[in-house]
Amino acid sequence: MESTTKKKKIALLGSTGSIGKQALDVIRQHPDKFEVEVLTAYSNDELLLKQALEFKPNAVVIVDESKYEALSERLWKENIKTYCGEKSLEDVVQMEGVDLVLTALVGYSGLKPTIAAIEAKKPIALANKETLVVAGDLITDLANKNHVPLLPVDSEHSAIFQCLAGEFHNKIEKIYLTASGGPFRGWTTEQLAGVTKAQALKHPNWEMGAKITIDSATLMNKGLEVIEAKWLFQLESHQIETVVHPQSIIHSVVQFEDGSMKAQMGLPDMKLPIQYAMAYPQRITSDFPRFNFMDYPELTFEKTDQVTFKNLGLAYKALDLGGTAACALNAANEITNAAFLQDKIKFLDIANINEKVMDAASFVKKPSLDDYVNSNTEARRIATEML
Repeated sequence: MESTTKKKKIALLGSTGSIGKQALDVIRQHPDKFEVEVLTAYSNDELLLKQALEFKPNAVVIVDESKYEALSERLWKENIKTYCGEKSLEDVVQMEGVDLVLTALVGYSGLKPTIAAIEAKKPIALANKETLVVAGDLITDLANKNHVPLLPVDSEHSAIFQCLAGEFHNKIEKIYLTASGGPFRGWTTEQLAGVTKAQALKHPNWEMGAKITIDSATLMNKGLEVIEAKWLFQLESHQIETVVHPQSIIHSVVQFEDGSMKAQMGLPDMKLPIQYAMAYPQRITSDFPRFNFMDYPELTFEKTDQVTFKNLGLAYKALDLGGTAACALNAANEITNAAFLQDKIKFLDIANINEKVMDAASFVKKPSLDDYVNSNTEARRIATEML
């Protein structure tokens, strides 16, 4: 008998980035289960056009308005609606045909479209950790109010989520977020002083976009994941431990109050957590490479170094402060990360400036959305001045 299951229609925000391209690979492999309803990109109009011609979505958005005219002219002939500007991201996620919104935008830009999608009661597959870092309390409250699931796409949070399947009623004692340690595991502050952009962009285990690769090298990515984990799983900072696991096979671990631990394992491949979130609550077949114990006779673990890699410590500090602290830290980091990629500052300046911005920025303990927006703007201005 043929399956009559309705295809899930996906709005893919950030389709030209690393996560977006891998999500489209998953959709290519399962045309019977998924179809593309919306594609969006910031400015990569050439790749967006190519994707739109292949997947024939209902609508596309190019945020960079200077690229709109040529793109819309080309897609008009294909009967694909074309929009531009940031506001359009908030509009397309609310379209009636959308069954799931996969937010793979980079940084703060994911916040408002995610809010719009939740308000439209669309389930969220969240690959944009900064949304929860910036405004975790607001987002989780809104999701609860609208009965909208937040399905994590980050490999570590997906691992925790998978370990909790069938355990949601059981109390978590602690979680362990694993980290590869990045390209500079074990380096001293003196060694890090001379790090080049090319070195920082060479991640040992994962293929990722430039921003997250630099964040991984500074351990800021792990810091952002700690904050995201707090909101996704309603934990306190003392319940979230980070541990360096260079092989990146154990993606994270949950420890329950009876002392039992569950880990989720597999080869480092982002397509697996992407597919899990998209198909949830089902698991569906894949042709991803399989893990072989004989290829990994040893799995090793080390303590994370928060003294040398200050960004991780700053994230824990922001988590304990609450309010707008994490929003300011994230905004500063987006500026310093970009400045390092443009050769404007040195590697160690990233964390040093982030720390100064966090100390200098205004702090609101119980923020509204406007407070978050203002905090983000102010922290970016302070960071830019410090450059």
